[in-house]
Amino acid sequence: MDDKISGLDLGADDYLAKPFNLSELNARIKAIIRRKNFNGDKSIQINEIVLFPEERRITVNGSELILTSKEFDLLLYFVANKNRVISKSAIAEHLSGDTADRMDNYDFIYTHVKNLRKKLIDAGSADYLTTVYGIGYNFKIA
Repeated sequence: MDDKISGLDLGADDYLAKPFNLSELNARIKAIIRRKNFNGDKSIQINEIVLFPEERRITVNGSELILTSKEFDLLLYFVANKNRVISKSAIAEHLSGDTADRMDNYDFIYTHVKNLRKKLIDAGSADYLTTVYGIGYNFKIA
């Protein structure tokens, strides 16, 4: 207990004692990302797109849009890193975890990005996704 208090007093955001459950670690990481990137809001609005991460739900122009789990994770990752170029390897690692380093190619990323882009545009969203040739993608918000 003294170590926890000392760490928090020294400026740590959180303290997780070993052994810990991976689902608890994942929930804590998501909470930190939400606080850092989204000011702790439960919904994230990017122009006509509104994401509800805890519900894993999205609306475009007020209408609900159905995404696969990977598409939702990809969109949330893009929104969290808006206006930054994200490499294909970083996207692969985000979507596939530790297995990404054993992949021969990243063709599945192209498929997920293409499907996500089509669903967003068909729902009335602007096309925020740009391909950065040879590197990856950028979710560009003006």
